[in-house]
Amino acid sequence: MSELSHVDHEGRARMVDVSEKSETTRIAVAEGELRTTAEVVALVRAEDMPKADVLSTARVAGIAGAKKTSELIPLCHQLALSSVRVEFGFTDTAITIEATAKTKGPTGVEMEALTAVAVAGLTLHDMVKAVDPAATLTGVRLLTKEGGKRGHWERPSEEAPAEIGAAPGEELSADEADAEPDSSEYTEAEFDEEERSAVVLVASTGVAAGTRDDTTGPVLVDWLTDLGFSVRGPLVYADAEIEFGLADALRFEPALVISTGGTGASPTDATPEATLALLDRELPGVAEAIRQRGTAKFPLAALSRGVAGLAGRSVIVNLPGSPGGVRDGIAVLEPLLDHLLTQVAGGGSHDNG
Repeated sequence: MSELSHVDHEGRARMVDVSEKSETTRIAVAEGELRTTAEVVALVRAEDMPKADVLSTARVAGIAGAKKTSELIPLCHQLALSSVRVEFGFTDTAITIEATAKTKGPTGVEMEALTAVAVAGLTLHDMVKAVDPAATLTGVRLLTKEGGKRGHWERPSEEAPAEIGAAPGEELSADEADAEPDSSEYTEAEFDEEERSAVVLVASTGVAAGTRDDTTGPVLVDWLTDLGFSVRGPLVYADAEIEFGLADALRFEPALVISTGGTGASPTDATPEATLALLDRELPGVAEAIRQRGTAKFPLAALSRGVAGLAGRSVIVNLPGSPGGVRDGIAVLEPLLDHLLTQVAGGGSHDNG
């Protein structure tokens, strides 16, 4: 049975020493919802509540809450947050909240993401209580985390046990989740060629803003679908938000993630750096083969900085954000995919030199 990380051997509360942990990019996503009435939902959507701009106020409160986490929760570490994003959605009788927190450091940002959701939700409650004093903040929980020794973690489906490594109704602490895992903690789907999953991710500020058409994502979706993959996407993210796009793409641990765009030398091209922060192992030969194929026809293709590698059992490949670059990527990847994915899933161990 796992020990509580914030309690010493004499039962006293302690702050976990993280000085020996490596600094990696850490991303956490949490969610919650404010259950209320259809009238309140309609008023908030129409920006017609008696108080000020409800969602903007709750968003700022959530971000501020994340920054104050170590002051509110006594055993949390002070973190230099590089990004906090709070987003809202609607159902007929609820306002949904999702917060994403990011840092680079020796410990995770789960508590910061959860605090952002909780504070944003409480602010929503304060803003709507004049109309619905019975509104309920509920379902505050961690969805995914990236970084640290454990790498990618995702909340199990509702049909699975409540928490891997915890008793029903209990949560693992952020520091416990970052501890060196026992192999029994992981639940990994068996590889099935007939049910392989893939995600297509597009890094383009113009496409995300609606000022440009996506000429690469649909091509990749059609190609992968024809190969028998179950495809999610294209997921479109602005260049500056690509790290969130990668976290989104890896959320369900797909066999394959193919990104396009953001691989050049411009100041906003950040896809390779965001990808490298998540990789456990690189596949340099794959990236170089794609570059060489493009350079043979178009010398400027040598400027692509795309990388390829493994994040857990997910293969990630960066392609340039052009139709020609995508065609080159398809030509290189198609004869490799079956063998590569079988090896990654543990179905083969051939020495390829």
